[in-house]
Amino acid sequence: MSSARRLYLDTGVLISAFRGESDLANRALEVLDDPNVCLVVSEYVDLEVLPKPVFHRMTEETEFMRAILDASERVESTSAIREEAFNLACAYGLGALDALHVSAAVAAGVEEVVTSEKSTKPICRVEEVSVRSLYDEG
Repeated sequence: MSSARRLYLDTGVLISAFRGESDLANRALEVLDDPNVCLVVSEYVDLEVLPKPVFHRMTEETEFMRAILDASERVESTSAIREEAFNLACAYGLGALDALHVSAAVAAGVEEVVTSEKSTKPICRVEEVSVRSLYDEG
């Protein structure tokens, strides 16, 4: 898969693919099903998408999330990623987890971060990595 485009997935993409309706869910599923893409995630994605379905015993959602996470390339958390996340949050007004996602994506050297956030949100303003909003595609 060396020629595959490496895309970091924001949690909203996974949530939209599982729970979503309409065009956003379809666009999220297209990203997940693209054979020319290598999906990249971090433990920050795990932290956002797994605890509630596990706690509430939502087996189908838990299995869906785990299948995608297990098939994805992993970026491990480091102190450098956390420090850069702080800097990104201060520079762009990012929330804590969005800053961690962007920092992990930069550390992994991905081509693009894919998000379900609107393009007016702070995550879409970062310059350190290309960010694509599925919300605004269509």
